[in-house]
Amino acid sequence: MQPVNIGVIGLGNVGSGTLDILAENADQIALKLGFPLRVAAVCSRGVVHKQIPAALGAPLRTADWREVVDHPDIQIVAELIGGTTVAREIIEAAAAKGKSVVTANKELMAASGADLWDQAIASGINLAMEASVAGGIPIHTVLREGISGDRVTNFYGILNGTCNYILTEIERRGAGFEEVLQEAQAAGYAEADPTADVDGFDARSKLVILSALAFGERIFPADVYTEGIRRISPIDFGYAHILNHTIRLVCMARQTPEGLLLSVRPSLIPQSTILAGVRGAYNAIWVRGRYGADTFYYGRGAGAHPTGVAVVSDLMRVAREIRSGSPERVSPFAHARLGEYCPIPITLNRAAYYLRFRVKDRPGIIAQLAAALAAENISIEAVLQLPEENASNLPFVITVEPTTEASIRAALARMEKLDFLTEPPLAMPMEASL
Repeated sequence: MQPVNIGVIGLGNVGSGTLDILAENADQIALKLGFPLRVAAVCSRGVVHKQIPAALGAPLRTADWREVVDHPDIQIVAELIGGTTVAREIIEAAAAKGKSVVTANKELMAASGADLWDQAIASGINLAMEASVAGGIPIHTVLREGISGDRVTNFYGILNGTCNYILTEIERRGAGFEEVLQEAQAAGYAEADPTADVDGFDARSKLVILSALAFGERIFPADVYTEGIRRISPIDFGYAHILNHTIRLVCMARQTPEGLLLSVRPSLIPQSTILAGVRGAYNAIWVRGRYGADTFYYGRGAGAHPTGVAVVSDLMRVAREIRSGSPERVSPFAHARLGEYCPIPITLNRAAYYLRFRVKDRPGIIAQLAAALAAENISIEAVLQLPEENASNLPFVITVEPTTEASIRAALARMEKLDFLTEPPLAMPMEASL
Protein backbone atom coordinates (compact mmCIF):
# COMPACT_ATOMS: atom_id res chain seq x y z
CA MET A 1 0.00 0.00 0.00
CA GLN A 2 1.16 3.55 -0.73
CA PRO A 3 2.90 5.25 2.22
CA VAL A 4 2.00 8.52 3.90
CA ASN A 5 4.97 10.84 3.46
CA ILE A 6 6.48 12.85 6.31
CA GLY A 7 8.90 15.77 6.50
CA VAL A 8 10.84 16.19 9.74
CA ILE A 9 12.10 19.70 10.58
CA GLY A 10 14.55 19.74 13.46
CA LEU A 11 17.07 16.98 14.15
CA GLY A 12 17.96 17.71 17.74
CA ASN A 13 17.25 15.37 20.60
CA VAL A 14 13.56 14.83 19.83
CA GLY A 15 13.97 14.83 16.06
CA SER A 16 16.74 12.25 16.18
CA GLY A 17 14.72 10.06 18.54
CA THR A 18 11.74 10.30 16.21
CA LEU A 19 13.81 9.16 13.23
CA ASP A 20 15.21 6.24 15.24
CA ILE A 21 11.71 5.01 16.07
CA LEU A 22 10.42 5.50 12.53
CA ALA A 23 13.36 3.43 11.27
CA GLU A 24 13.60 0.70 13.90
CA ASN A 25 9.86 0.25 14.42
CA ALA A 26 8.78 0.63 10.80
CA ASP A 27 7.34 -2.88 10.50
CA GLN A 28 5.17 -2.55 13.60
CA ILE A 29 4.00 0.91 12.55
CA ALA A 30 2.97 -0.39 9.12
CA LEU A 31 1.26 -3.39 10.71
CA LYS A 32 -0.79 -1.15 12.99
CA LEU A 33 -1.68 1.35 10.29
CA GLY A 34 -2.09 -0.97 7.34
CA PHE A 35 0.35 1.22 5.39
CA PRO A 36 3.89 2.53 5.97
CA LEU A 37 5.09 5.96 7.07
CA ARG A 38 7.88 7.23 4.84
CA VAL A 39 10.31 10.00 5.76
CA ALA A 40 10.56 11.96 2.53
CA ALA A 41 12.62 14.91 3.82
CA VAL A 42 14.65 15.99 6.84
CA CYS A 43 15.74 19.50 7.71
CA SER A 44 18.21 21.06 10.14
CA ARG A 45 20.93 23.67 10.00
CA GLY A 46 23.65 21.01 10.18
CA VAL A 47 21.83 18.39 8.17
CA VAL A 48 24.91 17.49 6.11
CA HIS A 49 26.63 16.21 9.24
CA LYS A 50 23.63 14.48 10.78
CA GLN A 51 23.45 10.71 10.77
CA ILE A 52 20.17 9.50 9.30
CA PRO A 53 19.22 5.86 10.00
CA ALA A 54 20.02 3.77 6.91
CA ALA A 55 16.61 2.09 7.10
CA LEU A 56 14.98 5.40 6.13
CA GLY A 57 16.59 5.28 2.69
CA ALA A 58 17.70 8.55 1.16
CA PRO A 59 15.25 11.31 2.11
CA LEU A 60 15.79 14.85 0.87
CA ARG A 61 18.26 16.66 3.12
CA THR A 62 17.94 20.42 3.41
CA ALA A 63 18.78 23.31 5.70
CA ASP A 64 15.78 25.30 4.42
CA TRP A 65 12.47 24.35 6.06
CA ARG A 66 10.56 25.85 3.14
CA GLU A 67 11.79 23.01 0.92
CA VAL A 68 10.09 20.57 3.28
CA VAL A 69 6.82 22.49 3.47
CA ASP A 70 6.78 23.03 -0.31
CA HIS A 71 7.70 19.42 -1.15
CA PRO A 72 4.82 18.11 -3.31
CA ASP A 73 4.91 14.57 -1.85
CA ILE A 74 4.95 15.47 1.83
CA GLN A 75 1.60 15.14 3.61
CA ILE A 76 2.61 15.69 7.26
CA VAL A 77 5.19 18.14 8.60
CA ALA A 78 6.79 17.39 11.97
CA GLU A 79 7.90 20.68 13.55
CA LEU A 80 10.55 19.77 16.13
CA ILE A 81 12.72 22.89 16.33
CA GLY A 82 11.06 24.62 19.30
CA GLY A 83 10.76 28.36 19.91
CA THR A 84 7.91 30.66 18.95
CA THR A 85 9.07 32.51 15.82
CA VAL A 86 10.34 30.25 13.03
CA ALA A 87 8.30 27.35 14.41
CA ARG A 88 5.12 29.38 14.02
CA GLU A 89 6.10 30.31 10.47
CA ILE A 90 6.56 26.63 9.68
CA ILE A 91 3.15 25.64 11.05
CA GLU A 92 1.33 28.50 9.34
CA ALA A 93 3.08 27.79 6.03
CA ALA A 94 2.26 24.08 6.25
CA ALA A 95 -1.40 24.86 6.95
CA ALA A 96 -1.49 27.21 3.97
CA LYS A 97 -0.19 24.35 1.82
CA GLY A 98 -2.86 21.97 3.16
CA LYS A 99 -0.38 19.85 5.12
CA SER A 100 -1.09 18.55 8.60
CA VAL A 101 1.37 19.29 11.38
CA VAL A 102 2.72 17.35 14.35
CA THR A 103 4.62 19.42 16.92
CA ALA A 104 6.38 18.95 20.25
CA ASN A 105 6.47 22.70 20.87
CA LYS A 106 5.08 23.41 24.35
CA GLU A 107 6.08 27.08 24.39
CA LEU A 108 4.36 27.89 21.11
CA MET A 109 1.27 25.81 21.84
CA ALA A 110 0.86 27.45 25.24
CA ALA A 111 1.16 30.93 23.78
CA SER A 112 -0.63 30.55 20.42
CA GLY A 113 -2.05 27.03 20.15
CA ALA A 114 -5.70 28.13 19.99
CA ASP A 115 -4.98 30.55 17.14
CA LEU A 116 -3.02 27.91 15.24
CA TRP A 117 -5.86 25.43 15.69
CA ASP A 118 -8.29 27.95 14.22
CA GLN A 119 -5.98 28.24 11.21
CA ALA A 120 -5.80 24.46 10.97
CA ILE A 121 -9.60 24.21 10.90
CA ALA A 122 -9.81 26.87 8.20
CA SER A 123 -7.21 24.99 6.15
CA GLY A 124 -8.84 21.58 6.64
CA ILE A 125 -5.72 20.05 8.18
CA ASN A 126 -4.89 18.53 11.54
CA LEU A 127 -2.60 19.85 14.26
CA ALA A 128 -1.35 17.32 16.81
CA MET A 129 0.79 18.07 19.88
CA GLU A 130 0.93 15.06 22.22
CA ALA A 131 4.70 15.42 22.65
CA SER A 132 4.42 18.99 23.98
CA VAL A 133 3.72 17.85 27.55
CA ALA A 134 5.23 15.09 29.69
CA GLY A 135 7.27 13.32 27.01
CA GLY A 136 6.26 9.67 26.94
CA ILE A 137 3.10 10.06 29.06
CA PRO A 138 0.07 10.21 26.71
CA ILE A 139 -1.70 12.77 28.90
CA HIS A 140 -3.20 14.65 25.94
CA THR A 141 -4.88 11.49 24.73
CA VAL A 142 -6.12 10.78 28.25
CA LEU A 143 -7.78 14.18 28.58
CA ARG A 144 -8.92 14.41 24.96
CA GLU A 145 -10.29 10.87 24.66
CA GLY A 146 -9.62 8.50 27.58
CA ILE A 147 -11.57 10.40 30.25
CA SER A 148 -13.35 12.93 28.03
CA GLY A 149 -16.72 11.80 29.38
CA ASP A 150 -15.77 13.00 32.85
CA ARG A 151 -15.62 16.56 34.18
CA VAL A 152 -12.18 17.36 35.54
CA THR A 153 -12.32 19.31 38.80
CA ASN A 154 -8.60 19.58 39.52
CA PHE A 155 -5.23 18.14 38.70
CA TYR A 156 -1.72 18.30 40.08
CA GLY A 157 1.39 17.57 38.08
CA ILE A 158 5.14 17.21 38.29
CA LEU A 159 5.86 18.41 34.77
CA ASN A 160 9.55 19.32 34.71
CA GLY A 161 12.03 16.49 34.97
CA THR A 162 14.99 18.80 35.55
CA CYS A 163 13.43 20.35 38.65
CA ASN A 164 12.29 17.00 39.95
CA TYR A 165 15.78 15.56 39.52
CA ILE A 166 17.34 18.51 41.35
CA LEU A 167 14.84 18.45 44.22
CA THR A 168 15.06 14.71 44.76
CA GLU A 169 18.87 14.82 44.72
CA ILE A 170 18.86 17.63 47.29
CA GLU A 171 16.51 15.49 49.37
CA ARG A 172 18.48 12.26 48.94
CA ARG A 173 22.00 13.57 49.52
CA GLY A 174 21.63 16.88 51.33
CA ALA A 175 23.60 18.65 48.59
CA GLY A 176 22.96 22.32 47.79
CA PHE A 177 21.00 23.62 44.81
CA GLU A 178 23.99 24.94 42.84
CA GLU A 179 25.97 21.72 43.25
CA VAL A 180 23.09 19.53 42.06
CA LEU A 181 22.30 21.91 39.19
CA GLN A 182 25.86 21.60 37.90
CA GLU A 183 25.60 17.81 38.10
CA ALA A 184 22.27 17.91 36.24
CA GLN A 185 23.88 20.01 33.49
CA ALA A 186 26.80 17.58 33.21
CA ALA A 187 24.36 14.65 32.98
CA GLY A 188 22.27 16.35 30.29
CA TYR A 189 19.20 16.84 32.50
CA ALA A 190 19.59 20.63 32.53
CA GLU A 191 20.47 23.13 29.82
CA ALA A 192 23.53 25.39 29.98
CA ASP A 193 21.02 28.18 30.69
CA PRO A 194 18.63 26.45 33.10
CA THR A 195 16.29 29.44 33.56
CA ALA A 196 13.27 27.98 31.78
CA ASP A 197 13.42 24.86 33.93
CA VAL A 198 14.45 25.98 37.41
CA ASP A 199 12.38 29.18 37.37
CA GLY A 200 9.23 27.29 36.41
CA PHE A 201 8.60 28.64 32.91
CA ASP A 202 8.82 25.27 31.14
CA ALA A 203 6.34 23.74 33.58
CA ARG A 204 4.09 26.79 33.19
CA SER A 205 3.76 26.25 29.43
CA LYS A 206 2.79 22.63 30.03
CA LEU A 207 0.24 23.60 32.69
CA VAL A 208 -1.38 26.07 30.28
CA ILE A 209 -1.80 23.37 27.64
CA LEU A 210 -3.19 20.77 30.04
CA SER A 211 -5.56 23.32 31.60
CA ALA A 212 -6.99 24.12 28.18
CA LEU A 213 -7.52 20.40 27.57
CA ALA A 214 -9.03 19.77 30.98
CA PHE A 215 -11.28 22.81 31.29
CA GLY A 216 -11.90 24.00 27.74
CA GLU A 217 -10.72 27.51 28.48
CA ARG A 218 -8.21 29.67 26.66
CA ILE A 219 -5.45 30.36 29.15
CA PHE A 220 -2.23 32.31 28.68
CA PRO A 221 1.13 31.80 30.42
CA ALA A 222 0.80 35.20 32.10
CA ASP A 223 -2.34 33.92 33.86
CA VAL A 224 -0.33 31.38 35.86
CA TYR A 225 1.38 32.31 39.13
CA THR A 226 4.93 30.94 38.82
CA GLU A 227 7.82 30.40 41.22
CA GLY A 228 10.99 28.39 40.72
CA ILE A 229 13.11 26.20 42.99
CA ARG A 230 16.32 28.21 43.42
CA ARG A 231 15.69 28.91 47.12
CA ILE A 232 15.02 25.32 48.18
CA SER A 233 17.80 24.01 50.43
CA PRO A 234 18.56 20.78 52.30
CA ILE A 235 17.28 22.35 55.52
CA ASP A 236 13.83 22.70 53.93
CA PHE A 237 13.70 18.96 53.31
CA GLY A 238 14.78 18.36 56.90
CA TYR A 239 11.85 20.36 58.21
CA ALA A 240 9.47 18.93 55.60
CA HIS A 241 10.31 15.39 56.73
CA ILE A 242 9.59 16.30 60.35
CA LEU A 243 6.15 17.36 59.09
CA ASN A 244 5.81 14.07 57.15
CA HIS A 245 5.98 15.98 53.86
CA THR A 246 8.37 16.37 50.96
CA ILE A 247 8.89 19.19 48.45
CA ARG A 248 8.15 19.11 44.73
CA LEU A 249 7.61 21.72 42.01
CA VAL A 250 3.85 21.28 41.73
CA CYS A 251 1.71 22.41 38.80
CA MET A 252 -1.78 22.96 40.15
CA ALA A 253 -5.11 23.57 38.42
CA ARG A 254 -8.08 23.56 40.76
CA GLN A 255 -11.69 24.55 40.30
CA THR A 256 -13.06 26.53 43.24
CA PRO A 257 -16.47 28.18 43.75
CA GLU A 258 -14.82 31.46 42.72
CA GLY A 259 -13.14 30.09 39.58
CA LEU A 260 -10.02 28.31 38.36
CA LEU A 261 -6.79 28.58 40.35
CA LEU A 262 -3.52 27.96 38.50
CA SER A 263 0.02 27.91 39.85
CA VAL A 264 3.50 26.49 39.37
CA ARG A 265 5.47 26.61 42.60
CA PRO A 266 7.47 24.52 45.06
CA SER A 267 5.02 23.05 47.56
CA LEU A 268 5.00 20.69 50.50
CA ILE A 269 3.07 17.51 49.77
CA PRO A 270 2.39 14.65 52.20
CA GLN A 271 4.88 11.78 51.98
CA SER A 272 1.92 9.39 51.91
CA THR A 273 0.72 10.69 48.53
CA ILE A 274 1.56 9.06 45.24
CA LEU A 275 3.13 12.26 43.87
CA ALA A 276 5.67 12.24 46.71
CA GLY A 277 7.11 9.03 45.29
CA VAL A 278 7.90 10.60 41.91
CA ARG A 279 11.69 10.93 41.86
CA GLY A 280 14.46 11.75 39.45
CA ALA A 281 13.66 13.00 35.96
CA TYR A 282 10.20 11.45 35.91
CA ASN A 283 6.90 13.28 35.39
CA ALA A 284 3.47 12.50 36.78
CA ILE A 285 -0.06 13.89 36.62
CA TRP A 286 -2.81 13.19 39.14
CA VAL A 287 -6.31 14.00 37.84
CA ARG A 288 -9.58 14.13 39.75
CA GLY A 289 -12.87 13.93 37.88
CA ARG A 290 -16.35 14.59 39.16
CA TYR A 291 -17.56 11.14 38.13
CA GLY A 292 -14.48 8.98 37.58
CA ALA A 293 -12.66 10.16 40.72
CA ASP A 294 -8.85 9.84 40.76
CA THR A 295 -6.53 8.67 38.00
CA PHE A 296 -2.74 8.86 37.87
CA TYR A 297 -0.25 8.95 34.98
CA TYR A 298 3.50 8.44 35.36
CA GLY A 299 6.51 8.11 33.11
CA ARG A 300 9.54 9.70 31.51
CA GLY A 301 8.87 13.37 30.99
CA ALA A 302 11.62 13.97 28.46
CA GLY A 303 14.30 12.24 26.43
CA ALA A 304 14.80 11.42 22.78
CA HIS A 305 12.92 8.14 22.67
CA PRO A 306 10.07 8.74 25.17
CA THR A 307 9.21 12.03 23.48
CA GLY A 308 9.84 10.48 20.07
CA VAL A 309 7.20 7.86 20.86
CA ALA A 310 4.68 10.67 21.39
CA VAL A 311 5.67 12.31 18.09
CA VAL A 312 5.42 9.05 16.14
CA SER A 313 2.08 8.20 17.74
CA ASP A 314 0.76 11.58 16.60
CA LEU A 315 2.15 10.98 13.11
CA MET A 316 0.28 7.67 13.03
CA ARG A 317 -3.00 9.23 14.19
CA VAL A 318 -2.81 12.02 11.63
CA ALA A 319 -1.80 9.59 8.88
CA ARG A 320 -4.89 7.48 9.60
CA GLU A 321 -7.06 10.55 9.22
CA ILE A 322 -5.39 11.49 5.94
CA ARG A 323 -5.82 7.99 4.58
CA SER A 324 -9.47 7.73 5.68
CA GLY A 325 -10.32 11.23 4.45
CA SER A 326 -12.18 12.14 7.65
CA PRO A 327 -13.66 15.65 7.34
CA GLU A 328 -14.03 16.02 11.13
CA ARG A 329 -10.87 17.03 12.94
CA VAL A 330 -10.52 16.25 16.64
CA SER A 331 -9.28 19.38 18.39
CA PRO A 332 -5.88 18.98 20.06
CA PHE A 333 -7.42 20.92 22.95
CA ALA A 334 -10.23 18.35 23.41
CA HIS A 335 -12.94 20.98 22.81
CA ALA A 336 -14.41 22.21 19.55
CA ARG A 337 -13.65 25.77 20.68
CA LEU A 338 -11.88 27.18 23.71
CA GLY A 339 -13.84 29.64 25.83
CA GLU A 340 -12.42 33.00 26.83
CA TYR A 341 -11.53 32.86 30.48
CA CYS A 342 -9.45 34.59 33.13
CA PRO A 343 -8.28 32.48 36.07
CA ILE A 344 -8.79 33.97 39.52
CA PRO A 345 -5.79 35.51 41.33
CA ILE A 346 -3.54 33.20 43.32
CA THR A 347 -4.12 35.52 46.28
CA LEU A 348 -7.47 33.73 46.74
CA ASN A 349 -5.76 30.38 47.26
CA ARG A 350 -6.43 28.97 50.72
CA ALA A 351 -3.99 26.53 52.32
CA ALA A 352 -1.78 25.85 55.28
CA TYR A 353 1.66 27.37 54.74
CA TYR A 354 5.25 26.55 55.59
CA LEU A 355 7.31 29.65 56.44
CA ARG A 356 11.09 29.25 56.70
CA PHE A 357 13.16 32.04 58.24
CA ARG A 358 16.85 32.78 58.58
CA VAL A 359 17.64 35.22 61.37
CA LYS A 360 20.32 36.77 63.57
CA ASP A 361 19.32 35.08 66.79
CA ARG A 362 18.19 37.19 69.75
CA PRO A 363 15.33 37.20 72.26
CA GLY A 364 11.82 38.12 71.12
CA ILE A 365 12.03 36.98 67.48
CA ILE A 366 9.14 34.51 67.67
CA ALA A 367 6.96 37.10 69.41
CA GLN A 368 7.51 39.67 66.64
CA LEU A 369 6.84 37.17 63.88
CA ALA A 370 3.74 35.94 65.68
CA ALA A 371 2.52 39.53 65.98
CA ALA A 372 2.88 40.02 62.21
CA LEU A 373 0.86 36.85 61.60
CA ALA A 374 -1.78 37.75 64.19
CA ALA A 375 -2.25 41.16 62.57
CA GLU A 376 -3.48 39.29 59.47
CA ASN A 377 -5.62 36.84 61.49
CA ILE A 378 -3.25 33.95 60.79
CA SER A 379 -2.98 31.24 63.45
CA ILE A 380 0.31 29.46 64.12
CA GLU A 381 0.19 25.67 64.05
CA ALA A 382 3.79 24.84 64.99
CA VAL A 383 7.28 26.30 65.47
CA LEU A 384 10.19 24.03 64.50
CA GLN A 385 13.91 24.52 65.05
CA LEU A 386 16.57 21.93 64.28
CA PRO A 387 19.95 22.20 66.06
CA GLU A 388 22.13 24.86 64.40
CA GLU A 389 25.43 26.34 65.59
CA ASN A 390 25.41 29.50 63.46
CA ALA A 391 23.44 31.98 65.55
CA SER A 392 24.06 34.74 63.01
CA ASN A 393 22.12 32.88 60.28
CA LEU A 394 19.75 30.64 62.22
CA PRO A 395 17.07 28.75 60.25
CA PHE A 396 13.72 27.79 61.74
CA VAL A 397 10.17 27.17 60.53
CA ILE A 398 6.68 28.29 61.42
CA THR A 399 3.70 26.44 59.98
CA VAL A 400 0.35 28.17 59.98
CA GLU A 401 -3.22 26.99 59.80
CA PRO A 402 -5.13 27.37 56.51
CA THR A 403 -5.35 30.97 55.37
CA THR A 404 -5.37 32.91 52.11
CA GLU A 405 -2.33 33.69 50.01
CA ALA A 406 -3.30 37.36 50.33
CA SER A 407 -3.05 37.16 54.12
CA ILE A 408 0.32 35.40 53.95
CA ARG A 409 1.68 38.06 51.61
CA ALA A 410 0.44 40.84 53.87
CA ALA A 411 2.10 39.20 56.88
CA LEU A 412 5.36 38.77 54.97
CA ALA A 413 5.25 42.45 54.01
CA ARG A 414 5.03 43.32 57.72
CA MET A 415 7.99 41.05 58.45
CA GLU A 416 10.20 42.76 55.87
CA LYS A 417 10.63 45.64 58.32
CA LEU A 418 12.18 43.39 60.99
CA ASP A 419 15.93 43.89 61.24
CA PHE A 420 16.84 40.38 62.43
CA LEU A 421 16.03 38.65 59.10
CA THR A 422 19.12 37.73 57.06
CA GLU A 423 17.04 37.00 53.96
CA PRO A 424 13.36 37.23 52.99
CA PRO A 425 11.19 34.43 54.44
CA LEU A 426 10.46 31.46 52.18
CA ALA A 427 6.74 30.65 51.97
CA MET A 428 5.35 27.44 50.46
CA PRO A 429 1.81 26.07 50.53
CA MET A 430 1.16 22.70 52.16
CA GLU A 431 -1.13 20.90 49.74
CA ALA A 432 -3.75 18.96 51.69
CA SER A 433 -6.13 18.04 48.86
CA LEU A 434 -3.82 15.56 47.10
